[in-house]
Amino acid sequence: MAHYDFQMPVTEEQVRKLEVNDTVTLHGTLYGIRDATQIHMFDHGRMTRFDMNGHAVVHTAPNVKEVEKSAEHPSGYAPICIGTTTSARMERFTRPLMAQYGVRIIIGKGGLSQSSADAFRDIGGVYLAVVGGAAALETTWIEQIEDVDLDDLNPESLWKFRVQGFGPLLVSMDSRGGSLYTQVNKAARDRRASALACMGVKF
Repeated sequence: MAHYDFQMPVTEEQVRKLEVNDTVTLHGTLYGIRDATQIHMFDHGRMTRFDMNGHAVVHTAPNVKEVEKSAEHPSGYAPICIGTTTSARMERFTRPLMAQYGVRIIIGKGGLSQSSADAFRDIGGVYLAVVGGAAALETTWIEQIEDVDLDDLNPESLWKFRVQGFGPLLVSMDSRGGSLYTQVNKAARDRRASALACMGVKF
């Protein structure tokens, strides 16, 4: 188990060094993305002007406040609460995000499934987990909303955040086929089987 500090963007080599239960802290740029964003990008063919190659995305639709544009708020938005949402419903977008846009890291809650694990293995990527209910803490890791694209989808726009010390986050799916969710599920099933056997229950 190791810790890594990454100045974004990262390379495939850097990402492939990560293993389940390592921790990662991100610095620099982080992109916020959610369901509607990806539906428009991949189902409706909309493009973004952002270069996400080697970058990380976090599954979020942030609570923001519209403000006058300034050096402090170049996008015209100030962060209020930027929390992470459940990833499972965005499963089908993992591979296209990586293959078409070069995304290397996905951050979310609850994990992803086998098709994402396959994409992480084939292309070189990881899933970093955020504990539910940590939105207030996450917001303190974001220094500024630098830019926004596809903003007609607000709050499910494509957000460009400047972050400093975003983490530590837990590597819960790696590029080697490792998955914390698979491990936890197997351990729970094994304990259940052992408990039932001790009670003489046949299954």
